[in-house]
Amino acid sequence: MEVKRSKSGINAWAEDDRPREKLQLKGRHALSDAELLAIILGSGNKTASALDLAKQMLSYFGGLNKLLKAEYEDLVKFKGVGLAKAVGVLSCMELSRRLRTNTKDLKSSINSSKKAFEVLRAQLSDLSHEEFWVVFLNRANYLISTKRISHGGFSGTVADQRIIFKLALDRKASSIILCHNHPSGNLKPSQADIQLTNKIAKAGELLDVVVLDHLIIGDAEYFSFADEEILG
Repeated sequence: MEVKRSKSGINAWAEDDRPREKLQLKGRHALSDAELLAIILGSGNKTASALDLAKQMLSYFGGLNKLLKAEYEDLVKFKGVGLAKAVGVLSCMELSRRLRTNTKDLKSSINSSKKAFEVLRAQLSDLSHEEFWVVFLNRANYLISTKRISHGGFSGTVADQRIIFKLALDRKASSIILCHNHPSGNLKPSQADIQLTNKIAKAGELLDVVVLDHLIIGDAEYFSFADEEILG
């Protein structure tokens, strides 16, 4: 007896249920997160359609924002998600993060914590581990460049002030903004954060490189040392 396998690809769905056709007819804004993700996946598995699989993934991660933090190992745990699909999803998620902020289009001076936040929001707001970055500015507070200083684990990262100021001097930066993320979403600075900030700020005074701020970034919010008047 021939056993027929259930078809789980998008092409097997009723035409009205196909996200690709829905996008063509109604536009991309008419599709749900699950439908857009289903298009990226392309197919499901033997027991679930691509849309079912997309819904399972969004439910497991707790929505699209949490999916942005997923790593390759997290995605391939789902039945029907192999190398190609996982890489496709991760690539789309990374493009989404990068498009949130294009620092090349930042033409005005960075004169507030909010503008500094926008510079590094795309790089830091959706990570599952800690990273420490520095924003380098010229005398008019225009952006010179940004640089990741260190890559840490789930609970911390290390910033070497010697590396920070070497990079600042190489770039002829007049001021810098320190920035790191808290994957937990808790924006309250630790005592170690405060001590590190003060240490770097004092070193900057000797080198005539001003530390303007230190931002702690969460998913969509931030904490500013300067705004809270605890800098230096």
